[in-house]
Amino acid sequence: MIKVVSFKICPFVQRVTAALEAKQIPYEIEYISLSDKPQWFLDVSPNGQVPILITESGTTLFESDAIIEYIEDEFSPLENNVTNEQRALDRAWSYLGSKHYLAQCGTMSSKNGETFAERSEKLIKAFKKAEDKLSGDTQFFKSNELSNVDMAWIPLLHRAAIVKEKVGYDFLCGLPKMQAWQKNLLETGLVEKSVSEDFVELFGNFYLANTYLAEGKDIQQQGGCGSTSCCG
Repeated sequence: MIKVVSFKICPFVQRVTAALEAKQIPYEIEYISLSDKPQWFLDVSPNGQVPILITESGTTLFESDAIIEYIEDEFSPLENNVTNEQRALDRAWSYLGSKHYLAQCGTMSSKNGETFAERSEKLIKAFKKAEDKLSGDTQFFKSNELSNVDMAWIPLLHRAAIVKEKVGYDFLCGLPKMQAWQKNLLETGLVEKSVSEDFVELFGNFYLANTYLAEGKDIQQQGGCGSTSCCG
């Protein structure tokens, strides 16, 4: 059985586990502490980062983009009959999502309003680009069937949903197609399957304590999106 190694609130590993869950591929997962990385992990991870995937033959794969491609090649694509042109577009939109994981983490970690506003600007621009791309007529990014693009954006949309639920701030405010996409992805059940049982608690302890989001200030109104104008 393949094995995934990561830490519990890593968005990059959620992209991998969501893809495995969507394809119903059996795997085991081991979580490590990034503040105390075990030597065996450092010995097999070339960049010392998570996630890694250890194949059934014992080969260690690293970098989530490469791991996703391996899953596609080894276990068949999530979608069939995708042209090379469309596959390239899918990879580009997937990259647009994954390259904003750390931007979202940094935004949520902000200690004051000025930093929060500065960091969130880049993230929300990416959300607006996806809003413009979405047709609004399908459940998911491309169609009514899940694709690799959906897997890449699940970590972003899942974390945005938790923030909205816990503190009332909506990163997707004013983006109705993004909100619908988020809702549809959450309803697949992949989100719960792709993270640990204590994910929400750990996420809250890390990002919603001693941060600007945790202060309970009316940051939604400061962004021009208060209760009178937003958001379902």
